[in-house]
Amino acid sequence: MTQNTDHLKETVLQELKAAVVNMDEEQAVVTANKAVTSNIDAYEAIEQGLAAGMEEAGKLFEAEEYFIPELLMCSDAMYAGLNILRPHLKKQETDGDKLKVVIGVIEGDTHDIGKNLVKIMLETAGYEIIDLGRDVPPGTFVSRAQAESASIIAISTLMTTTMDGMAEVIRLLNKKNIRNGFKVMIGGGPVSQAFADRIGADGYAVNAADAVRLARRLTGGAA
Repeated sequence: MTQNTDHLKETVLQELKAAVVNMDEEQAVVTANKAVTSNIDAYEAIEQGLAAGMEEAGKLFEAEEYFIPELLMCSDAMYAGLNILRPHLKKQETDGDKLKVVIGVIEGDTHDIGKNLVKIMLETAGYEIIDLGRDVPPGTFVSRAQAESASIIAISTLMTTTMDGMAEVIRLLNKKNIRNGFKVMIGGGPVSQAFADRIGADGYAVNAADAVRLARRLTGGAA
């Protein structure tokens, strides 16, 4: 009996993962419902099914087999499954102390696809996300990070003309003598590790999958 149960669980987890990788929202919903009716732990289904699928999609993105449209459709499938499973999470798993990330696109830039991908990947990795949106003033990053007791401030831009806003966030943190209280991650098309080093950021992520690895490194491996 246990063997059958284990086999069923493994099958459902693999189907959830495949639904995300294959960008199949309908299959994600069907399989998530199957997980619920089969009494498979919702947290396991999210972590080992949906999140594993998004991680695989991230690898395909890195390998340039998937591009932004595919990654967004993968995330749609993931969220379709999440909507079914979230109500079945045990209380301690939804109310636990997750590390918080304040994320946004710096003032002067309204390109947010990259930021949204990072947000999705960090959510699946277990971080609590405070999404400030786009065209966000440097001071707002600082004030919200303080108000939320965030661990990480993540800033993106796709425009060279707005990059100094990232440096301004760090200048404000230093001015308030609270720089050591936050890890600052930056990313986006024109940004580089050299630029991150120059402005005193804690790290630079080349893409959404790399952002998760960086966040884990900066927070000691815990989400």
